[in-house]
Amino acid sequence: MANGNPLGRLFGKSPIGPLQEHMQLAEEAASFLPQLVQASIDADWQRAGEIQKLVRKAEGDADNLKRKIRQNLPRSLFLPVPRGDLLELVTCQDKVANISQDIAVLIVGRKMQFPEKVQTPLQEFLDACLLAVNQCLCVVQELDELLEVGFTGREVKRVEKMLKELDRTEARCDKSAARVRQLLFKIEQDLPPIDVMFIYRVVEFISTLADTAENVGDRLQIIIAR
Repeated sequence: MANGNPLGRLFGKSPIGPLQEHMQLAEEAASFLPQLVQASIDADWQRAGEIQKLVRKAEGDADNLKRKIRQNLPRSLFLPVPRGDLLELVTCQDKVANISQDIAVLIVGRKMQFPEKVQTPLQEFLDACLLAVNQCLCVVQELDELLEVGFTGREVKRVEKMLKELDRTEARCDKSAARVRQLLFKIEQDLPPIDVMFIYRVVEFISTLADTAENVGDRLQIIIAR
């Protein structure tokens, strides 16, 4: 009778499906950011505004699904994964969408222009951080397979290998962030101080995207370890 009640319609046989859908929405929100940065470089603020709306919609959809998951997640002792772990996971995932929205609001709201010398390094840095988010999504998409095998065997080893690669990607993001900051430091005296402050803020937000993806990976590692 799973289709006869809201909980059944949301979760079906497992709570994993909605969690995977939620991470897809979070990754979608982040995926628009390279286009947004390019629009700001081109000073195409109409395009930037359109992209911001796409980010906001994905973030809003993720937020709505997060609430449904929290409200309907069964309290039964028979959940395949501890309820608290699943709630922590969805909270971490949701931060990816929230940070993406923060970046979009900041860039469009202030009509930010990035100095030419940092444009390419910034784009490369963003791409590296988005790779971490995508790798995070790929791991979350393996949860149903892990559930089927009872979190044992070759599937677990494969996912653990994916998590190690996510850690390496996050480390590369840290190096890319340092490069952007070094380049910005060299030219910041030639820029309006308020602009410099907000560029550093964007770099910090982008770094947090990768950190958050790694945090999702850490939560998944805890789930596997149990």
